[in-house]
Amino acid sequence: MNVPILYEDNHLLVVEKPVNIPVQEDQSKDKDLLTLLKEDIKIRHKKPGNVFLALVHRLDRPVGGAMVFAKTSKAASRLSDQLRRKAIERTYLAVVHGVPSKAKDQLEDYLVKDHRKNIVRTAKPNEKEAKKAILDYEVASEKKGFSLLSVKLHTGRPHQIRVQLSSRGFPLYGDQKYGQRVNKPGQQIALWSNKLVLEHPTTKEVMEFTSTPPYEYPWKLWQ
Repeated sequence: MNVPILYEDNHLLVVEKPVNIPVQEDQSKDKDLLTLLKEDIKIRHKKPGNVFLALVHRLDRPVGGAMVFAKTSKAASRLSDQLRRKAIERTYLAVVHGVPSKAKDQLEDYLVKDHRKNIVRTAKPNEKEAKKAILDYEVASEKKGFSLLSVKLHTGRPHQIRVQLSSRGFPLYGDQKYGQRVNKPGQQIALWSNKLVLEHPTTKEVMEFTSTPPYEYPWKLWQ
């Protein structure tokens, strides 16, 4: 599988994650991105033995776009710390059904995940295992009953963007799990990791990486 590399040095590997591939091994046993990248590094850099590569953050299986991995334990630790301190800026593009009443807003919910069914739902703050989820969105454009949103994550809960927007009546295009009423089987979810801004783990330089959604429907309505 061809995985575009956006940036690489001795500490970081930033790639454009292909859609419909898990980031790490799951129950499907399908080839995962982490394993593919380790194999690629081993071949390209002629590394003997095991290759170290650590997940810093995750993207849902159907979602594509910019994703950073750590190539050393020091980088992994420092990037994880940045994530905990909310110092890594993660911006997504999303196409949703309908037009939100507010052009920009901050959404705050408590979410609970059913691990057996792999489904997330909104919950009350005092519910067992409920975790706070916060995001900002801004409507970039509207066309043909859809809205193109720029979404900035403040927390990284499973399925967060999909659940928070769907719960307010704006399910993502193609989302079979949280938008079955308006989406058709086989449609690709329109959610893309568009921008990552982080501090380099050793040089402390602020770095920005961007990735553009593919030229296909519904993205091409705006490209």
